[in-house]
Amino acid sequence: MEGGSGYNSVPSSTSSDKTRVLDVKPLRSLKPVFSNTPQGSPFVCAPPNGPFPPGFTPFYPFSVQQGSQASPDLNHQSPSSMQTPVGHMPAPLRAFRSSQPPEFQGAFNGDAGNDDGYSGGKKRAGPHLRGLNSYQKKKNKSALSVVSSKGAGTSFVVDISPLLRDDGNREVYNLVLMRFDAIRRRLSQIEDAKERSTGIRRADLKAGNILMSKGIRTNMRRRIGALPGLEIGDIFFFRLEMCVVGLHAQSMGGIDYMVLKDDMEEEPVALSIVSSEGYDDDAEDGNVLIYSGQGGNFGKKDKQASDQKLERGNLALERSFRRGNDIRVVRGIKDAVNPSSKIYVYDGLYKIQESWTESKSGCNIFKYKFVRLPGQPAAFSVWKSIQKWKEGFSSRAGLILPDLTSGAENTPVSLVNDVDEEKGPAYFTYFPTLKYSKSFNLAQPSFGCNCRNACQPGDPNCSCVTKNGGDFPYTTNGILVSRKPLIYECGPTCPCFPNCKNRVSQMPLKVHLEVFKTTDKGWGLRSWDPIRAGTFICEYAGEVIDKAKAKPGGEEGENDEFIFDTTRVYDSFKWNYEPGLLDEERSNDSDENYEIPSPLIISAKNVGNVARFMNHSCSPNVFWQPVLYEHNNQSFLHIAFFAIRHVPPMTELTFDYGVARTNEAEGNITPSRKKKCLCGSSNCRGYFV
Repeated sequence: MEGGSGYNSVPSSTSSDKTRVLDVKPLRSLKPVFSNTPQGSPFVCAPPNGPFPPGFTPFYPFSVQQGSQASPDLNHQSPSSMQTPVGHMPAPLRAFRSSQPPEFQGAFNGDAGNDDGYSGGKKRAGPHLRGLNSYQKKKNKSALSVVSSKGAGTSFVVDISPLLRDDGNREVYNLVLMRFDAIRRRLSQIEDAKERSTGIRRADLKAGNILMSKGIRTNMRRRIGALPGLEIGDIFFFRLEMCVVGLHAQSMGGIDYMVLKDDMEEEPVALSIVSSEGYDDDAEDGNVLIYSGQGGNFGKKDKQASDQKLERGNLALERSFRRGNDIRVVRGIKDAVNPSSKIYVYDGLYKIQESWTESKSGCNIFKYKFVRLPGQPAAFSVWKSIQKWKEGFSSRAGLILPDLTSGAENTPVSLVNDVDEEKGPAYFTYFPTLKYSKSFNLAQPSFGCNCRNACQPGDPNCSCVTKNGGDFPYTTNGILVSRKPLIYECGPTCPCFPNCKNRVSQMPLKVHLEVFKTTDKGWGLRSWDPIRAGTFICEYAGEVIDKAKAKPGGEEGENDEFIFDTTRVYDSFKWNYEPGLLDEERSNDSDENYEIPSPLIISAKNVGNVARFMNHSCSPNVFWQPVLYEHNNQSFLHIAFFAIRHVPPMTELTFDYGVARTNEAEGNITPSRKKKCLCGSSNCRGYFV
């Protein structure tokens, strides 16, 4: 930097060039502030806690809310960090292994490797770990409400206080996971658009690194037992998801532990384990798990097996057996959609009841018997039951019909009532898509693409891709990347391949759904399969009606409880990724407000599909997205449903019904025909329409 070489050197010019990058060291004792007025001095130094001259505001990272903590001390170690076996002062990764965040110990830019074991050799950090030395500094900083994104001219909201980073709740837990997956989906979309992708594509590792570096995480305080915000049965599609919410800090290792100090002695204790068939784990019993220790190179073709050693994770399990402390258990299950991947299920708290050694390939291996604590909700056992239903080894209790659709869907939809004696819902005709009346005025004429092969992102000659801003709205595996004002899909008359990845909402059902009788809300809808965030579930099928018929007193509106109306008032929510987190300029993709060319009202009273059974919730796990595609030179608007977040099997699927509008001509929106809401959410508004 010109003009000096000291830590506190500043430009000598009288005007401040804010586009210029200054190579300066962090100020630990002074707080830099910039003028808000053109008459003010270009640069003023003030004490860290003020007072500040008029017209000046604190500059990041010192702009903490008053009362949130004392003056920032970057050398101060928080009580939470004192409980962990890692972290003192920042140090180079090669000098002190413990200085890197526990989430990334053993992680590298490649295959996640054996989930349960550790090869015993040193693991080298990949390119995505660059800059992790700053982690120890950043974790002691207070969160800001708004952080500027370097070089992007944008900002993103952090909105996670230091307190909630250490101890979360359900809302923050869901927020962190939604942000992780939003970034991961966007990174996957970027990779999909590349003609030739170099290296190993691991958008999950990149997304995890971004969230860690920005402090978007929760439950950082290491603890034994249950975590705030985490519920038994929660599912994860990536190991890094468990890291950012504090469930399991090891991105690869199967045993997570911390060091406790008792009477000046240090003793490791296990916090959580991940069992995913990496070793000879016996995981058939829903309440008992026989878990193998780590190390010994078992199952590694290129390395010779050896005795496992009583150290690190194995030692922590042995000490936890002696102490009798609770241990969080995560079960890994093969993903039926992608057999090379696993889905991780949090199965609750266990205790180690017994430990011993066995001989395998002439070497000793540690074994631990985990027993599930009684009184916890079912999780892994639910998966095992569903597996037996699918394989025909046991019948579904309360089954009325094995396929409600009578073959209209490729995947059967079962009808179940294990609550009372009712034999089914009122009669209706099952129809898998939308019925437009000939008299109904369709959207403006439109033309599809002229692609003769597969549509390609960024192709200026593909009209469907161009309408979506140049990108496919979905990833290669059919996951929605972002909510958009309107999605344009390739229609039935487009000459591109029928399996074009821009036809997601027109595909048949992919998940095994079940219509079931609820205890207090009539019939509902749930899935036998786990559903990943952004997965297409179904469209809202039925008959398109005009607005006059849908109004109270109209032909359809008086007694029709199966009406979907795009003109209702819906609570807004944030689902898309923040461009600032990826150093992107804010674009149209950031807009989550729908732009529907004409109102669409659908009645599923007499004709419809499974969507008619979805109940309302003020905290739904499903959202609707308008989709437009062309057929015979006419644009047809459809309503597609996608998962907001990961949905475990047998969890009811719900969406926000919204609130009906009245006095629209005067711009006055008031609730009408209120019905009591029974969703039970902490955010319940008490009614719906």
